[in-house]
Amino acid sequence: MNSRERFFATVERRPVDRPAAWLGMPDIKAQPALFAHYGVKDMHELKLAVGDDFYAVEVPYQSPTSTAIYAAFDWYMDNNVDAEERTLTADGCFKDAEEEEDLAFFQWPDPAEYIDVEECRRRVAMAPADKVRLAMCWSAHFQDTCASFGMETALMNMLSNPEIYQAVDRKIVNFYLKANEIFYEATKGQLDAVLIGNDMGSQRGLMLSPQCVRDFVIPGSRKLIEQAHSYGLKVIYHSCGSIVDVIPDLIEAGVDVIHPIQALAAGMEPANLKEKFGGKVSFCGGVDTQDLLVNGTPEMVRAKVRELRTLFPTGLIISPSHEAIMPDVPPANIHALFEEAQAVY
Repeated sequence: MNSRERFFATVERRPVDRPAAWLGMPDIKAQPALFAHYGVKDMHELKLAVGDDFYAVEVPYQSPTSTAIYAAFDWYMDNNVDAEERTLTADGCFKDAEEEEDLAFFQWPDPAEYIDVEECRRRVAMAPADKVRLAMCWSAHFQDTCASFGMETALMNMLSNPEIYQAVDRKIVNFYLKANEIFYEATKGQLDAVLIGNDMGSQRGLMLSPQCVRDFVIPGSRKLIEQAHSYGLKVIYHSCGSIVDVIPDLIEAGVDVIHPIQALAAGMEPANLKEKFGGKVSFCGGVDTQDLLVNGTPEMVRAKVRELRTLFPTGLIISPSHEAIMPDVPPANIHALFEEAQAVY
């Protein structure tokens, strides 16, 4: 099997020669050590050296205030959105908004002005033909809506003024629908999957009630999922933390793969997820980045991968349980993860 064949078989829970495996998106501060370990000079070479089944592609976005699609909105109106150091908890520019007309002062960006279509094509064309071409669209409308008000105000608005929360969320979802359409059209027929998502979980449970997720997060996510499916793409849905209580809702909304199985979060143990949802959805992740990859030995990492392979003969993409490998993860542990995942027993 090549990487693409392995991915589609995994997602559809058909037999595979070995698990599909994804490196994720190493943090910029983690990259130098990984480059040195593998003897490469950039992310393109690293993906190939690792033997990653995926080739992830970021949407090229450049506006006067932002260099990343996931940081497109200048909620603090300081003309400089820091894509690396952002917060959801600081007061956003809509903190005091009560009516929809209170949003009128904000200049909503138009993604058509800031996405370079030719650069979209160039980035996707760099992917080897046999790799899974994964669009990193994110489209994190829940997180952006929280940032626009400040998270405390946003969550209170869900209960006390749902109309204002939904008005902002609609505008953000529409921004991402347009941005994604530009990217999908520019690369039509060349993508295999898209990663979208919203961080809804904490270590012990959801940050908001399951009903609030159903009322305020799922509707926008469903539109984004349906759009991706209309282009023939598989949808990998990301949320850190414990989201076990809303996995049935994500399945009903059409998600193909749940990412990243934050293994130490409550209810997110791989065995529990396999028992509850193994025949209904596939998963990506499972190799703990909070303790094991940071503090464990390469042999401990190999043992975990073997355990996951036994539990999930198919239906699991082996990957760190966070899309961003941080600088505290020794490269030798990443090497061990991939060597064990790629072994054909």
